[in-house]
This record gives sequence, C-alpha cells and structure tokens, in this order.
Amino acid sequence: MILLASWLWLLLSLIPLVVLERWIHRHLQGLWLLIFRHDEIALAVYSLLMFPGVVVHESSHWLAATFLGVRTGKFSLLPERMPNGVLRLGYVETEKVDLVREALIGMAPLVAGAAVIILVGDARLGVGPVGAALARGDLLDTLVTLQAMTRASDFWFWLYFIFTVSNSMLPSASDRRAWLPLAAGVALLLAVLVYAGFGALLAQTLLGPVDAALRALALAFTITVCLNLVLAPVIWLIEQTLMRLTGLKVQY
Repeated sequence: MILLASWLWLLLSLIPLVVLERWIHRHLQGLWLLIFRHDEIALAVYSLLMFPGVVVHESSHWLAATFLGVRTGKFSLLPERMPNGVLRLGYVETEKVDLVREALIGMAPLVAGAAVIILVGDARLGVGPVGAALARGDLLDTLVTLQAMTRASDFWFWLYFIFTVSNSMLPSASDRRAWLPLAAGVALLLAVLVYAGFGALLAQTLLGPVDAALRALALAFTITVCLNLVLAPVIWLIEQTLMRLTGLKVQY
C-alpha cells in the first residue's frame, strides 16, 4: 500500500508536468518570436533563457557515462534544429553499451534535476514551510510563508534557476530507449525471486529505498507543476497582449 500511494502521487504529478512542460516550451518560443519577429533570434534568446537547465541535463548525462565507464564523444550545449524540425538544445554522444548502463545514463537528468529542485527549493527558497502549511490546510499560513519566501536573498535568481532545470529534466525519447526492455527484465527477475521464496527479503530490503526515491521524485514533479501553473498564465497573458499590439499570431 505504501508503494501504491507513492506511485499514485508520482503518476498524478507526472501527467500535468509533461503537459505543462510542453506548453511552456512552445509558448516561450512563440513569445520571443512575437517580440523579435525573426526565427533565428527568437531561437537564440529562448536557448539562452533555458541554458542553465540544458547545462544540468547534458552534464548529468556526461557525468553518469564517465562514472559508469562509458566513453563519450561530442558534447554540445548549442541549439540545433533536427531534420524533422524538432529543436535540440544540446546533446552528449556515448558509445553503445548494455541496457543497464544505457538506462542509467538516460535517467541521469531526471535524477539530477529532481535533486537540484529539492535542494535549492529547500535551502534557497524555503519551500518546506509552504508545503507544511499546505499539508495542514492552513491557507493563511500558506500565504504568509509564500510572502516570506519572496523576500529571501536572491529569490528571483533561484526561482529562475529552478524553472529552467525543472523544465529541462524530462528525458528525451533517445534517453528512454532502454527503459522498457530493462524494466521488463527487472520485473521478470523479481517474479522469479518471489516465486523462489525471496519475496519477504526483497520487501524488507527494497521497499523503503524505492518508496523514498518515488516520493522524492514526486515531490520534485509537484514543485515543478506548481511553479509552471503560476508562470503559464503570465506567459499566456504577455503573449496575448503582444498578439493584440502587433496584429500577429503564432500558430502551434
């Protein structure tokens, strides 16, 4: 039941995170296009805005590959349009390896991003008291702690930093390529071990760490969703205002 609650929290936070992240990326690009009216300039400004998140994303790939003994090739933090029109903000080339190491390298941005969000959110922004107030259902205390949080040193810098990291941490399709076959293999191994009578030992050994990891990831997702829910209406309002003032419209 403990793991079920953690999985449910993770799923309920992941779905809006994916939707909001895609919306944020599209409309930020559209916003700069309305301002500069030049595709390449808009792309450059958008890439510069998201640069801290791209650095964390690609650096985590590189560090994971190096730690796992996987040779790396080209490393880029510069934006590039792919032949299919998809914008790639950066990449790290790695040699072909086994499924386990490939999956871990692909997972690195998610782990690194979640760690950054939780650590910075707690140490620099003080989101802990806000979460505690929300958990108690104390709306007044929540508003008071939110107001106090905005007075923290370098609040806007760290908010921007978390925004870029959180909206750059989701793995790409190539990052996730090894996840499904590895998950199937792990599930099969666990089934064999449970059938062999090791179920109680597995539960005693793995239940706590897995639950803690799921909750940490779900917390990072929840913080990101809340941040995007605040910023998305601001982006939309600025975009709509620019459309009215310029008479231009961005098609998504």
